[in-house]
Formats: sequence, C-alpha cells, structure tokens
Amino acid sequence: MKVYIGSDHGGFEMKEQLKPYIESLGFQVVDFGAYSRDPVDYPDITFLVAEKVSHDQGALGIMIDGAGIGSAVTANKVPGVRAAPCYDTYCARNSREHNDVNMLTLGGRVTGAGMAEEIVKVWLTTKFLGGRHSRRVDKIMSVEQRFLKDPS
Repeated sequence: MKVYIGSDHGGFEMKEQLKPYIESLGFQVVDFGAYSRDPVDYPDITFLVAEKVSHDQGALGIMIDGAGIGSAVTANKVPGVRAAPCYDTYCARNSREHNDVNMLTLGGRVTGAGMAEEIVKVWLTTKFLGGRHSRRVDKIMSVEQRFLKDPS
C-alpha cells in the first residue's frame, strides 16, 4: 500500500525520520516534499498529498507541519479526504476505526519522535470497523457532496 507523505519546514526532520520507519512496516512511501528546511507553505504540499489520496483508492497520506492543524484544515477541503490531526495513539486508532480517516496530520514541533512513530504505526495498521460507523462516515461524506459544484 502507498503512503503519500509531505511536510513543511516545521515537519521536515520528522518526515525524514518517519520515511524509513514507514517502509520498515511494509508500506511504499512517496515523498512530496519539503526537501529541505527552507521555508515553504504547508497548504501547497498538503494539497499535493491530499489530491493523491483522493484519487488513489486505498492509499493513505501523512502530512507534517508545525502543529498538524493547518494541514488537517487544508486536506479536509479536498473531496474524498478525511484528515485528522493526532497527538496520541488513542486518537490515531479512533480516527481509523470510527472515521475511516485516510490522511493523518502530525505536528513536528509538538510531537516527539518516539511518539510520532507509535502514532504512525497504530494509524497505519488500524482498520475501519464499519458497521454503525459506516452510516456516520456516509453522513460526513454527504455533507461534502452538498457543497461540490456540478462542473456542467
């Protein structure tokens, strides 16, 4: 399974640390930048990752900025993406089991390296429970559908 990953300058070091870790878990990592500590705007890279997640059925995305919040806000503007900022393993598990989240956002300035690895492992290996949660995810997605414009 593919994991699309990106960061801004505030998440660059964490992204570089997480890439080999994610690969060691058996996932293919595709990096969308940043490729250095030079300042970049997180919405630009978040959009690249979220767009791939929205078009690649079954793929997952991870975005790391300073706090993880701005990237979640940006990613959730892309149709088909359900992004959650997670700061602990409980939220990581819950976001996948209950909300079928397909994009994780992390805060490179607020989450320690060891905790980030734990969060990513739990998030990547937790499956959606379906059942009653499917009805709720369907309702979330129906809200999105109300605001999509017909291109015709």
